[in-house]
Amino acid sequence: MEETRRKIWAQYAFLLLACCFFSQLYATSDVKFYESFDEAFDGRWIVSEKEEYSGVWKHAKSEGHDDYGLLVSEKARKYAIVKELDNVVDLKDGTVVLQYEVRLQDGLECGGAYIKYLRPQEAGWTAKGFDNESPYTIMFGPDKCGATNKVHFILKHKNPKSGEYVEHHLKFPPSVPADKLTHVYTAVLKPDNDVLILVDGEEKKKANFLSSDDFEPPLIPAETIPDPEDKKPEDWDERAKIPDPDAKKPDDWDEDAPMEIEDEEAEKPEGWLDDEPEDVDDPEATKPEDWDDDEDGEWEAPKVDNPKCAEAPGCGEWKRPMIRNPAYKGKWHSPLIDNPNYKGIWKPRDIPNPDYFELDKPNFEPIAAIGFEIWTMQDGILFDNILIASDEKVAESYRKTAWKPKFDVEKEKQKAEEEAESGGLKGYQKVVFDLLYKVAGVPFLGEHKAKVLDLLEKAEKQPNITVGVVVSIVVVVFSVLLKLIFGGKKQQPAIASAETEKTDGAETSTSNSQAAEEKEEQSEDAAAAPRRRTRRDN
Repeated sequence: MEETRRKIWAQYAFLLLACCFFSQLYATSDVKFYESFDEAFDGRWIVSEKEEYSGVWKHAKSEGHDDYGLLVSEKARKYAIVKELDNVVDLKDGTVVLQYEVRLQDGLECGGAYIKYLRPQEAGWTAKGFDNESPYTIMFGPDKCGATNKVHFILKHKNPKSGEYVEHHLKFPPSVPADKLTHVYTAVLKPDNDVLILVDGEEKKKANFLSSDDFEPPLIPAETIPDPEDKKPEDWDERAKIPDPDAKKPDDWDEDAPMEIEDEEAEKPEGWLDDEPEDVDDPEATKPEDWDDDEDGEWEAPKVDNPKCAEAPGCGEWKRPMIRNPAYKGKWHSPLIDNPNYKGIWKPRDIPNPDYFELDKPNFEPIAAIGFEIWTMQDGILFDNILIASDEKVAESYRKTAWKPKFDVEKEKQKAEEEAESGGLKGYQKVVFDLLYKVAGVPFLGEHKAKVLDLLEKAEKQPNITVGVVVSIVVVVFSVLLKLIFGGKKQQPAIASAETEKTDGAETSTSNSQAAEEKEEQSEDAAAAPRRRTRRDN
């Protein structure tokens, strides 16, 4: 009996080992290529010998980890490196998963971090001559510079009629994560012509290779095109409306009447100082000791506001305010009527597209090598865990085991650093306070600056009142701006406004207030740079 039991357990153990072996063999067969960079890349990856690719690649650890990757080590350089695959990967049958990790350790302001999946060398390229002209099948990954911020997916597809290889760009691709963490980018090519773009395992874009809505230009050309030989007839009228030829200008229409006229009912405010200038020499200003009359010209004191004007309704020549002219009508134009000869907007007729072809599936070129060919202004870009597989679950398992642990550590570290830098404030609150401190520094706040700074200090100690502080500061800044724009002390006083109440206040303005504002600006410029007015260029 004991012998029988031993045989049964031995058979179970054998079956279990067999299952493990075949499951591992199956999983391994789903991996077409994998590069972890655990070992140095020398001898396995080939650096381009083209002169313009002067950037130095390094085998380096990811910051904060013992995990190695392929590092972009210098700023403002072009880089090119390639790895030939042991076996060519066919994209035409079944699912194909393209996946790799990128960490932008110093951020990415302008540069690429994408990967190219290259055609066999029979297409006309060599590893040592790898450059931007080397023929690829797919280009995939982050690219950011200026207005460009996207995760590229470009298919280079052969037009079966012309034989030309055309780049087809994925429309509306996802954007590049704006941090310095490790991110994993995945492209899943499905047998039903769909392509999925995942960032950190989350689907960000789903498209179809054969849809004109998803790729530009579309893989399948339009069935018809505008006839290039078609010409618009000379008598074709595209004007929907035309001036009424029977209309006449009314006899009482005065085109020369001005838009504004003086308010004849306005009176000069009592106490207006006609003989006092608005600006006077600064009595406290002194001639600089190093001023040379021969070199710098005659010194003049900077101008300041005339203190007498501050106590009076105004200074200088008084002029009546301008009001809207009730007789103003502007230039007369004939009214528009429907055009009886209107035929619509002309366009050439459509003809069959000679380059049209039908396609059931993309004619993918095989992948024989992978490479990075980039230009970047940033260093610190680290590539790792490059995978080509035929099963989405395999790619998912690599994300869980190779990427996720690193990402979680980096995320926690980032969170701790943000809290430390902000003194306990949350990330968004720190951004808000940084912005508010900049606002507090603007010159026009003047005496209100101390009030704004006091509010900010209180809010930093009590983060829960941040929203209320933001509202308060906005009110203060807005009030000061309104005062500067509409409440200048040299504008026409309220007395004059009351006397001219008969006109629309929104439409009235005074010539003397405009002149006062202009002189006030000139006075400020003069005070800021007292030498500028008389110093001669050497």
